[in-house]
Amino acid sequence: MKYYFIVNPNAGNGRGLKKWNRVRAFLERNGLDYDIFFTTAAGDAARRARELSEACTEPMDIITIGGDGTVNEVLNGLRLLAPVTLGYIPSGTGNDLARSMHISGNPVRVIRNFSRIHRVESLDYGVLTCGDGETVRRFINSSGVGYDAAVCSGLVKRRQNSRFPFHPLGKFGYILEGIRQFMLSRPSRGYIILDGERRVEFNNILFVSSHIHPFEGGGFRFATYADPKDGMLEICVISGRNKLALIPVLCSGRWKGLKSRRGVRLFQCREAHIHLDHALPVHTDGEVIRSQTEMDVRCVQQQLKVLR
Repeated sequence: MKYYFIVNPNAGNGRGLKKWNRVRAFLERNGLDYDIFFTTAAGDAARRARELSEACTEPMDIITIGGDGTVNEVLNGLRLLAPVTLGYIPSGTGNDLARSMHISGNPVRVIRNFSRIHRVESLDYGVLTCGDGETVRRFINSSGVGYDAAVCSGLVKRRQNSRFPFHPLGKFGYILEGIRQFMLSRPSRGYIILDGERRVEFNNILFVSSHIHPFEGGGFRFATYADPKDGMLEICVISGRNKLALIPVLCSGRWKGLKSRRGVRLFQCREAHIHLDHALPVHTDGEVIRSQTEMDVRCVQQQLKVLR
């Protein structure tokens, strides 16, 4: 069996390269065949995943070493009708997908399990379609509009303006950007339509997140009941007239997981339409899309083959 690796060496402040070196040593020590591709710019992972899956005629394992954003790129590049199985060795800063799937942070343990057990599961993934109909993105973990996406956007801008290929403050940088964007955030009126039937209106939306897995934002359990095998999205809406009153709500997501309460509404559906009165930033697995007012999200049930 040959393994095809797509590695973001700069993920997690350089942890991507360090973890790849440990994986490579294991592969060579055990005589395992592999192919390696290093990303150098945005879009590289998607392009390589597309090349591999379009040429694939027999079962193939594509293993990503990077953060949630690198996995998102690979997912969006894959031709999912090909006999491809996706593996993941986490090395990002947030690692929400790994947290949700209980994937070890030890890369040797992960690749050893892949090579010896090779257990494959069929999981759900999500699809976001923006109002213009031209922007369509898959997501494996979550998609969001509003405050959570603004944090992602702010981190991208800081990284682009830095002379370093990574954010020098690591996880602390997430916290600082989260505080900054919370103070800058401008809630919007809007509504969601669940499965084309139920319409729910909100006056002061801080953000709306749509989940396949429970976590986003580096460990916030915004979707307490999300299950990647049930064919359903869990939609989390955070809203409230008093923004400061939402701080303990957000903090409870970090430590306990959110449940429906004042300021929080949780819904389950197969698809949803989201409308906002003014455009807010959008993300899929932390990858930023330009601001939108209209979005559709849906769940594709158990069509993604994943190594566990």
